[in-house]
Amino acid sequence: MAFENLSERLQNTIAKLTGKGKVTETDVKEMMREVRLALLEADVNFKVVKDFVKKISERAVGVDVMKSLTPAQQIVKIVNEELVELLGGNNSELVQNNKKNTVMMVGLQGAGKTTTAGKLALKAKKTMKKRPLLIAADVYRPAAVQQLQTLGKQLDIPVFYVDKNPVDIVKDGLNYAEENNLNYIIIDTAGRLHIDEELMTELQDIKAAVKPQEILLVVDSMIGQEAVNIATSFNEQLDISGLVLTKLDGDTRGGAALSIKSITGKPIKLIGMGEKMNDLEYFHPERMASRILGMGDVLTLIEKAQASIDEDEAKKMQEKILTQNFTFEDFLSQLNQMKKLGSIKDILGMLPGMNKVKGVDLSQIDEKQFTYIEAIIQSMTIEERQNPDIINVPRRNRISKGSGRPISEVHKLIKQFEEMRKMMKQFGGMVNNKSKRKGIGRLLGGKLPF
Repeated sequence: MAFENLSERLQNTIAKLTGKGKVTETDVKEMMREVRLALLEADVNFKVVKDFVKKISERAVGVDVMKSLTPAQQIVKIVNEELVELLGGNNSELVQNNKKNTVMMVGLQGAGKTTTAGKLALKAKKTMKKRPLLIAADVYRPAAVQQLQTLGKQLDIPVFYVDKNPVDIVKDGLNYAEENNLNYIIIDTAGRLHIDEELMTELQDIKAAVKPQEILLVVDSMIGQEAVNIATSFNEQLDISGLVLTKLDGDTRGGAALSIKSITGKPIKLIGMGEKMNDLEYFHPERMASRILGMGDVLTLIEKAQASIDEDEAKKMQEKILTQNFTFEDFLSQLNQMKKLGSIKDILGMLPGMNKVKGVDLSQIDEKQFTYIEAIIQSMTIEERQNPDIINVPRRNRISKGSGRPISEVHKLIKQFEEMRKMMKQFGGMVNNKSKRKGIGRLLGGKLPF
């Protein structure tokens, strides 16, 4: 998970401070020492760390903070504000014109440029309501064109390619977009294993021919500080408009994200948070800072749910809960819906205060357990899924063998399911009982729609 180590260190440091009724300058110095170490371990640039710690220290020992009734909370607020600023301050949106948008994807080989081009095309189609076109201008990497064509077919997005040099491919592609009324053109350019003059000259020629609204540099966040060096070089040569950080879900340090804006002056616009084609998110500095400090990220969770969960399916499920008719088939359907949102660990990490819940250790969550649950349910007959009460001991033994899971796991799942059904039955009864609705409404702030 992104920033996992940094997040844990910062939260532990802040927890020591917030436990104190009074905060001294010595406390602040000790906290800043821990913050400095945490950032350096997260592979954040040394100069960036130095400036960041200096800003917080100057603000934290100010008269207004030290003499306030809640100095610890004030300092946490300062850390959050400075972290947001370090990550880029305000959101930096993608340029979207009404008529036509051209995006040039650049970067070194292995950063995930081609895959990101496909992800961006899907985002343009689904959320921006554009008509995208992918142009395959990487004629050097073996199978690069075929990879983009395969992605295009999978996403039902057209891919343009002709057997010419990259500049002519792009020019012809723009003409094709014009003729076919396609208004969001994404150009997948060639990369190299390293930055060289030949690569930059070609990219500069494409830029001159296209005059793109966006030049997005795709960088693998897992390469640490080298990502900052790459960003600096590409920016000097091409004047990039922003960055896309890939594999941020796999980088527990995240130093590149914390260093790039300060050093290059260019914003992170998108982040890759998984391998699925819809795992490309807009980068929100304030939300990422909130995640790092353990304050959750409810807005992103809501957006992911709106984009991934079928509304009709959700209404049907609500009706089943209210009518107390919830089955193992429904449970399996809910698991599949949740999988669309991403890993369970990331989902729970977006809930405010989840890191402080007693007995919940996000780092210990085993995603495989959900696969095992699926295997057990899929080993049941349709009749057993729809009527769990008939699952006696012989049936449980058969399900255990069919799923390859111990009989104890089958017993545990059925028991948990029964307990969940009892809770749903109680909730459904409350909702159907008019005399109790008002009480539930008050409990939930009067927001129930009935």
